[in-house]
Amino acid sequence: MKLTQGFRMAFKSVLSNKLRTSLSMLGILIGVATVIALVAMGKGSSNQVEEQVSSLGTNLLSITITGRGTETSLSKDEAMAFADLPNVEGVSPVVSSSLSVKYKTTSTNVTVEGITPEYEDVNDFSVQTGRYIVPIDESNSQKVALIGVSTAEELFGTDDPLGKVILLNGYRFTIVGLLEAKGSSLSGSNDEKVLIPLSTAQRLFKSVGVRTVYVKVTQLDLMNTVVAMLEAKLTEKFRGDTSSYRVFNQQDAMETLNSVNKTMNTMLLYVAAISLIVGGIGIMNIMLVSVTERTREIGIRKSLGAKRRDILFQFLVEAVTISGLGGLLGIGIGYIASIVIGRVMGTHTEVPFNTVMIAFAFSAVVGVVFGIFPANKAARLRPVDALRHD
Repeated sequence: MKLTQGFRMAFKSVLSNKLRTSLSMLGILIGVATVIALVAMGKGSSNQVEEQVSSLGTNLLSITITGRGTETSLSKDEAMAFADLPNVEGVSPVVSSSLSVKYKTTSTNVTVEGITPEYEDVNDFSVQTGRYIVPIDESNSQKVALIGVSTAEELFGTDDPLGKVILLNGYRFTIVGLLEAKGSSLSGSNDEKVLIPLSTAQRLFKSVGVRTVYVKVTQLDLMNTVVAMLEAKLTEKFRGDTSSYRVFNQQDAMETLNSVNKTMNTMLLYVAAISLIVGGIGIMNIMLVSVTERTREIGIRKSLGAKRRDILFQFLVEAVTISGLGGLLGIGIGYIASIVIGRVMGTHTEVPFNTVMIAFAFSAVVGVVFGIFPANKAARLRPVDALRHD
């Protein structure tokens, strides 16, 4: 039997039982679609993590003082002294608290951060209109504020916030700048906050010292070197008590979160692989039923000269055709699912081409593996026994 003839006969047989074919390929379809959707979801999660960490700056270190009281905090001068270390581009000490901000009859709770002028460059967070905090604001403890876009919209609607006076815990502050839209990061929303001078914040919060310091490193590959120098300085400051501080590396955070995402996605892919195997078992079951139903047809073909390999090839092609069609439909549905997932997650999802090829190849292999047994059973039938079958 010619190869093309075998394919035509197999396709004709598959298309003659459309409902049965559809049901048998359903397991493969779901498995392949799940694989593609999960990979897209994994890539979307990774992209989201990278965007959030990148918004903080991958060459940015954050120092958090975890102790309590003045003896386990840094002064502003001590924090700014980190700028003298080699490979440090800038330093930004910060104090923060959650306060009530009010404008006329509208009020909300936001994160209020006390900053220095260096915050703009170190944290890469500028204003879109107005001006930034300047040294004179810091030295004179001026009651001026920068406001995030979400907080500005909540308090003022579409009105220009510049020059407006807001109340922070009852104290009047004049808005001098509207911050650029920054989105969310690992620490929360960057658009729902108010920034004020560091010295003003310390008075407002009734706090002494600094418990958060951002350090910008000149080059990404020097992060570990700078971390070691910072830890040495902090260990000396807190007399060997390493529990009094924590140095946080944004790049390490991104790698850790991506590792967690990869582990979770791998586990989910195992589940998808199981569904492909279940789909293969379904194909084998359908093909065994098909062999039983077509016993007389097999006997007639063998009596007319069809060889064992011809029968084996025909039923094997039918199994591969069913699984292959299921794989193709699964790829299409998987792509649609990836688009939906991207819109729901609010991030860009992508499906690597090699993943599509692997999923399709796996679906074809499933057809071969689970089609061999029923195809071999059909090929082994003796013509006399097959013709006697009722």
